[in-house]
Amino acid sequence: MPKIAFIGAGSTVFAKNLLGDILSFPELAESHIVLHDIDETRLRTSEIVAHKVAQTLHARPTIQTNLDRRAALADADYAICMIQVAGYKPGTVVDFEIPKKYGLRQTIADTLGIGGIMRGLRTIPVLLEMCNDMEEVCPDVTFLNYVNPMAINCWAIYEATDINTVGLCHSVQGTAAQLARDIQVPIEEINYICAGINHMAFYLTFERMTANGRVDLYPELLKVVADGRVPDWNRVRYDMLSRLGYFVTESSEHFSEYTPWFIKRDRPDLITQFNIPLDEYITRCQNQIAAWDEMRAIFEAEDVPLAHERSEEYGSLIIHSLETGQPRVIYGNVPNHGLIDNLPADCCVEVPCLVDGNGIQPTSIGTIPPHLAALMQTNINVQALTVEAALTGKREHIYHAAMLDPHTAAELSLDQIWALVDDLIQAHGSWLPGFK
Repeated sequence: MPKIAFIGAGSTVFAKNLLGDILSFPELAESHIVLHDIDETRLRTSEIVAHKVAQTLHARPTIQTNLDRRAALADADYAICMIQVAGYKPGTVVDFEIPKKYGLRQTIADTLGIGGIMRGLRTIPVLLEMCNDMEEVCPDVTFLNYVNPMAINCWAIYEATDINTVGLCHSVQGTAAQLARDIQVPIEEINYICAGINHMAFYLTFERMTANGRVDLYPELLKVVADGRVPDWNRVRYDMLSRLGYFVTESSEHFSEYTPWFIKRDRPDLITQFNIPLDEYITRCQNQIAAWDEMRAIFEAEDVPLAHERSEEYGSLIIHSLETGQPRVIYGNVPNHGLIDNLPADCCVEVPCLVDGNGIQPTSIGTIPPHLAALMQTNINVQALTVEAALTGKREHIYHAAMLDPHTAAELSLDQIWALVDDLIQAHGSWLPGFK
């Protein structure tokens, strides 16, 4: 049975879902599971949850916990990473509150923008330390990374280590299900090809499979706009559909801060028009923290079993396909080695990947529509400079990344951007490596 290490298993709900997905497969039901976290209390809760999930599924895994990451990774076949460096405080709070002093507002701040840049800079060193451990104690491991900023983190891992890594997100399959509901077509009847970069990939085709062949569903999506049926929470993406002709994968609140067009301090009417939830991630974190004690009590109660419904995450499917050879197509974040011709060769792209006994095999897409590639390039510029800063330790590239960030550049002057970066570096303190 494979050994599967969960790194950051104190993210109890996410770990519960992934573990349940894995143990739902009979071929994986006796896997060796090792849970690791730096928070002993949360790790203990996750251990209880793991045993409950196994009991619910009538699985018989070996379940261990370890506060030592290197020991947890030893001889692992798979490592699943779900960490958040610096957590809600100080990490997320700093990423929101200091930019806010400059009039720079954000929604999620975990992928791009000044928040995504800083999150990447404090996360990359931890991931590289982790990968260095893997190179020594489990060099043949398959590393499933769920940590944002996805493209930035994976790009740095590919550049600096030899660990077999794929970045995983649920935005492709999650958005496809949302669109299926919007046009009232069963998701089982929909076929699509999607490609781009994480959180800015587009459905190049979105079709319904019928007895008479394939039917393009883009006219149905455009009809949602024409009929005034756009969900209030999804106005940004449907507006972009009208302008670009393609639908983007990540949510409207995410996409609004990847561009210069929607969040503007001198245009509060845009915030209302597009229903943009400023500080949404801060609010989400506060709600989760407030509910944690009650949730933990439920998780740990002896007389309360835990149900499991299969999630939309790809992690368990990849492990099952690699172990059994059953072919599946997933969407993964991988190096652009001949996959999308009109994006940089060294960037991280999100494309369909065939997974079977031969490994994770990305699909060559070729050339994507030029306006989509151009839009992605505005984000890739920021990703590239953030990775450069992290790998070289050169402070100048943090300024450069912020200068070229679409949302930051649309709101602040160069002097303000420089000052903001300085303030953020100082506030992060020891959470960031030294930059020269």
